[in-house]
Amino acid sequence: MKLNNLTSPNLILVDKSFKNKKEAIECLIEQLWSEGKITSKEEFLKDVMYREELSPTGIESGLAIPHGKSESVKEATFAVALLNNTIDDWESVSEDNKVKLIFLLAIPKAEAGSTHLELLAELMKRISNEKYKKLIEESKTAQELYNNLENYKEETLENIEYTKTIVAVTACPAGIAHTYMAAEALANTGRELGVKVFVEKQGANGIEDRHTNEQLKNADAAIFAVDVAVKNKERYDHLPIYKTRVAAPIKDAKSIIINALKQAETHKKGEFKQTGNAQEDKINFGQEIKKSILTGISYIIPIIVAGGMVAAFATLIAQGFGLQNVFNAENSWLWMYRKLGSNLLGTLMVPVLSAYMAYSISDKPALGPGFAAGIAANMINGGFLAGMLGGFLAGYTIKLFKKYIPAKGTLGGFISFWVYPVFGTIIVGTLMFFVLGKPVGAVNAGLISWLGGMAGTNALLLGAIIGVMVSFDLGGPVNKAAYTFCIGAMANGVIIPYAIFASVKMVSAFGVTFATMLFKKYFSEDEQEVGKSTWLLGLAGITEGAIPFMVADPLRVIPSLCAGSAITGALVAMVGIGLDVPGAGIFSLFVLKGGASGLVKTGVWFGAAMLGAVISAALLVITRKAKLNKVAK
Repeated sequence: MKLNNLTSPNLILVDKSFKNKKEAIECLIEQLWSEGKITSKEEFLKDVMYREELSPTGIESGLAIPHGKSESVKEATFAVALLNNTIDDWESVSEDNKVKLIFLLAIPKAEAGSTHLELLAELMKRISNEKYKKLIEESKTAQELYNNLENYKEETLENIEYTKTIVAVTACPAGIAHTYMAAEALANTGRELGVKVFVEKQGANGIEDRHTNEQLKNADAAIFAVDVAVKNKERYDHLPIYKTRVAAPIKDAKSIIINALKQAETHKKGEFKQTGNAQEDKINFGQEIKKSILTGISYIIPIIVAGGMVAAFATLIAQGFGLQNVFNAENSWLWMYRKLGSNLLGTLMVPVLSAYMAYSISDKPALGPGFAAGIAANMINGGFLAGMLGGFLAGYTIKLFKKYIPAKGTLGGFISFWVYPVFGTIIVGTLMFFVLGKPVGAVNAGLISWLGGMAGTNALLLGAIIGVMVSFDLGGPVNKAAYTFCIGAMANGVIIPYAIFASVKMVSAFGVTFATMLFKKYFSEDEQEVGKSTWLLGLAGITEGAIPFMVADPLRVIPSLCAGSAITGALVAMVGIGLDVPGAGIFSLFVLKGGASGLVKTGVWFGAAMLGAVISAALLVITRKAKLNKVAK
């Protein structure tokens, strides 16, 4: 980027004196107005001062970079003031900063994510070079300073002998100024110290300069200069990590690098586990799909555990203490807990799954369309399977946008922050509503009609089919069709189908718990943690605890759960056990009807669920073992 293409000698003030920050900013805005760069002094001043309230624009060593993104700016530009005094009360990253050199950036709102970032990064890179900064500060006239803006030679790296290597991550809430400033400070100081510092910037445009596997493997330590969570943090698990605020390297990058290396001396470096990344390993379509699914799962597990446990406790308290009326009374305390848990599972889980699957494929710009896809999946009652499809649609829609409508040039910010999310949401929403929605609705209606036609026929077959449907998609359209049929049958006085439904709902939860607890070596630590709680969800009749397993490996998990569920359903139907109380969970044991005597029907109903769970667990372990053996070969 050529800086003198974005300014002129008439926008540069040399040997000026100002009493305070506002006076300096107002004077520079007057220059921009005089040169026809802005349409309104008042509006631009308002936007600049609003930005000043958010976080300090004073840096260190006498530098300040105020900036405004405004509709009043005609084209990206900047004005410069070199003072003959200092402004001592300018809010700065470095508390003792006395401002002497001011760059006021004027950016059209449409270029907030492109020109703004590029200009800011370029300025910080150059000003971080002491020789360049000294040249600017020693300019005697506006013309001389203008000429010196391009008198910059980037330091060559070939002649530097590096003794250590550090990988660093910089990130701030806005993902703009401090992210880039900290990155430049670390890289430049590293060169001075003979330490090769590779900085990954996790900013407004997603991840830039992503660390390669080679960099991660060869690094001696990692630095996290961040005020937000680090993305893909597990990449650095093998390294000693020095953590600090994003502003810290701007003040004293040298101490941070030295402290990181000292920490590396006392903390042993672990074994590096290679991961795919955008710069080094071009992953194929199948790997990208798998990565997307695993990312989505990692974000929904806390939601499933939290929502499931809250809903389970509400259900068990209601049934255990006879508080069913409180449980059903709108706005009662128990109703609120019930709704909190059910909304986490039924409203929030699928959009989060879709959004982060899309995010894995196309980074931040895909989040909006991804959430929209999940909400659309809820609206068409498509369950998590429709949510997964929506996540793929959102991710690859934005990926196509990035390929054919790249966010570059003067409209880069507008494209990244408006075109991608808005048109992505419209396209994905349209596909979900009008392409996927009708088939899902037709499947639901068809299944209900089909089940209705089977009523009165072979009880074993009907029980097995209801069992398969309950566990096929764990809350999706097939599961809902089974539920609708069972409730409808109950309303007509036929109570066996709902007893089947209630017993089968425990199969997936207990099956997952049995498999993960008894055969831990075949399951990851995350899967084991989920398995520890799913049994309790099963007691409350909540099937969603098994969703992470089904999402990760549907071709093996769905048949495994359905097989055990079919056995359970057939056994309950064979004995003729009925249930006319919906949503009772494990307490259905006390309100079962028909079939055999009290203890026998209770034992059969619960025993059928346990037998189905054991069968499902066995199949889960067998298929997982076969999968691991195949991968090992």
